[in-house]
Amino acid sequence: MKKRNIEICVISDVHLGTYGCHATELLHYLDTIKPKILILNGDIIDIWQFRKSYFPKSHLKVVKKLISFASKGTKVYYITGNHDEMLRKFSDTHMGHFSLIDKLVLELDGKKAWFFHGDVFDSSVHSAKWIAKLGGYGYDYLILLNRFINWCLLKFGKEPYSLSKKIKGSVKKAVKFISDFETTATEIAIENNYDFVCCGHIHEPKIIQQDTKKGSTLYLNSGDWIENLTALEYHKKQWKIYYHEKMENVIEDEPVEIHHNLSSELIDSLLFSE
Repeated sequence: MKKRNIEICVISDVHLGTYGCHATELLHYLDTIKPKILILNGDIIDIWQFRKSYFPKSHLKVVKKLISFASKGTKVYYITGNHDEMLRKFSDTHMGHFSLIDKLVLELDGKKAWFFHGDVFDSSVHSAKWIAKLGGYGYDYLILLNRFINWCLLKFGKEPYSLSKKIKGSVKKAVKFISDFETTATEIAIENNYDFVCCGHIHEPKIIQQDTKKGSTLYLNSGDWIENLTALEYHKKQWKIYYHEKMENVIEDEPVEIHHNLSSELIDSLLFSE
């Protein structure tokens, strides 16, 4: 398969280790690109909801694929999010072409770009973490239920339906949270003279020019690989959102038994695999 050369690829909110993750589709996408820089903008491995009994081989293949990018010369930045916040104790770790960090600033064709996950704007994550974690489990099972519903709909020749998007669009607090999130990110970026601000966290892929009295910035969100299956791509001074087509009736491989959360044995097998 011929790979597309792109300057930067940004993915976030993959949530490996959860039922909602579309790991197979993500692998297909990663096999089609050859980025100079790969930015993993948080919540790649869902350590909050990590289960010893559920980590399919397709999820493990994604981890190996991401590491293989670094081994082949792609600069890989892993920016921590709230679901993989345990990794923050290792922030500012640099190994060859791989870096584990909490935020990133790059100069792109004479413009400044600011990358971070975005959970710093979410008060529920910080003030009531147990509620946020409980909500994460509920979201995972909602996605699982939605897959079953869509399987039934397809059998009857109906269009698929997104429960989570319906809830987000109908609950005023959810709509307001997304709007406030985008406004806050934009205002801080403008105050710090960033031309681009790129986030994840809210699972809402978007590219929009934001203007205020103090200036303007391009707000970008890479979306997720639970519902939207999206990535951000930067090439020839242009940003675009990549949408990957969902594969229906995907059956995951047999789960890989994980004895400890991201155990040293697993990490060693990933780092030193062929």
